[in-house]
Amino acid sequence: MSATVARIFEALGDPVRRYILELVAADEQSAGTIVAAVQQRAAISQPGVSQHLKVLRDAGLVSVRAEGTRRLYLLDRSGLDAACLWLTRLADPIEQFAQPLDALATEIARGKRPRRAANSGQSVEEAAGPDARHA
Repeated sequence: MSATVARIFEALGDPVRRYILELVAADEQSAGTIVAAVQQRAAISQPGVSQHLKVLRDAGLVSVRAEGTRRLYLLDRSGLDAACLWLTRLADPIEQFAQPLDALATEIARGKRPRRAANSGQSVEEAAGPDARHA
């Protein structure tokens, strides 16, 4: 597991942070709105909520933008995509090899076809003559 994915799952390990993700997944939310919503569910201070938001930012699960004096938070899809990819690999470990194996199968199929000598229409074996087959 990469350090990035490890940070993502560590961040997801806390119920307050998961709730914050639910809030920002619906729509962009101001820090004040997030603090108020979290405080309705848990006894937590504003600096405590800010610390949770920092953990989520550092993990790549939320992004923040400034609008005047307000900070607006939004779900960051790249963090979710990294977590989903890791989970998918657990569920189907062979999937990551599917495309390279498809390419290998194509090359094997090409090798089984008779090769044609340049401009003659004959296969390479036919163009080499009967002695080349027995060499």
